[in-house]
Amino acid sequence: MPNGPGADDSTARAGYGRLLRTPHALSFLLPGFAARQPFAMLTIGIVLLVQHTTGSYGSAGTVSAVTGVAMALFAPQSGKLADRFGQTAVLVPGVITHAASVILLTVLALGHAPLWALLLAAVPAGASVPQVGPMVRARWGAKLEGSPLMATAAAFESVTDEFTFVIGPVLATALCTSVHPAAGLLAEAALTLVGGLLFAAQRRTAPVPRRSAGHSDGRTHGSALAVPGVRVLIAVFLGIGAVFGGMQVSLTAFTESIGRPGINGVLYGIFAAGNMLSGVACGAVRWKTAPRRRLLIAYPLLTLACSGLWAAHAVPLLGAIGLLVGLCIAPSLITGYTLVESLVAPGARTEAFTWLTGAVALGQAAAATVAGRLADGFGASAGFLVPLAGTALALAVLTALRGRLAPRAL
Repeated sequence: MPNGPGADDSTARAGYGRLLRTPHALSFLLPGFAARQPFAMLTIGIVLLVQHTTGSYGSAGTVSAVTGVAMALFAPQSGKLADRFGQTAVLVPGVITHAASVILLTVLALGHAPLWALLLAAVPAGASVPQVGPMVRARWGAKLEGSPLMATAAAFESVTDEFTFVIGPVLATALCTSVHPAAGLLAEAALTLVGGLLFAAQRRTAPVPRRSAGHSDGRTHGSALAVPGVRVLIAVFLGIGAVFGGMQVSLTAFTESIGRPGINGVLYGIFAAGNMLSGVACGAVRWKTAPRRRLLIAYPLLTLACSGLWAAHAVPLLGAIGLLVGLCIAPSLITGYTLVESLVAPGARTEAFTWLTGAVALGQAAAATVAGRLADGFGASAGFLVPLAGTALALAVLTALRGRLAPRAL
């Protein structure tokens, strides 16, 4: 009996119900959800704590950016090691290191340590972020190889990611503003440790490590970065990261400027809710259009939606535009992850997914830094230009290099 859905998948409706009935799926989905929840809390927790202790959005954005850069640089190596040695071998030491690093960063911030010390502490905190989302996607890939449910799984994972971005920022903001400025980061460290260890314990659903899989196909041993289409998708995901980073810092600055910091998490939650809702809709549709064409339609719409953010000066209007931007993100994310299946050999997919996740983190980091400096120097509205600039540049790359997204030869 196969692990995934049976041979009649080609005629069955590839819906969420059928996806969740995949044998043993819930055993890794539930702890996986808990383990990835803290990622949505990390950068906003850093911004809120460091801004509180230093009084500077620029410093807060820079520390957050260093965390994102460290994650972007180390995440693909984590994915490559997981492909080779197994997910548990990478996750267990990773989550312990991450929790300790975040606690150290928190202690330094509360002790009013100099900025250089915060930046040094931010490096291991970012480098050790557990790559649970890519690992969950790799588990789906192992169970659903060749199934039409793969597109549904990609949509489901996008919805799950965005659900964390609905809950995480609201939770982190509530803890930081109502309990203590450090409470958001401390909760992130605790959830990472507990959720990560629970996920790592689900060994039977993990993909077989490449070193013991017995593959003779040389493609499984190359880096995912060597695939031209993956490099194009990295540019696409950098732009998406610019939206996340620019929105986080700019919304924080905007709500502070109008004297209503408590609605920061609400506004960001509205933005993320739009992403989640469109992700649900994308997963419910049986697409007849090729993924590459869908991406070439979805990404210009995202850029267009971002163009209105800087002009919004009222909370209701900013919430509405943020919702629209969120609605435009999920189709690009889902399609990008779906394209990995046709571009990358199975033995390198965890690495490929972590390159994309790392690209989001790097784009988020760069955007947080630039948006923070713009907010300090020119006001909160200036920071909202960052999502537009990031997506516009990525769109130019996507348009010019779209031919590289053709499926790999079998």
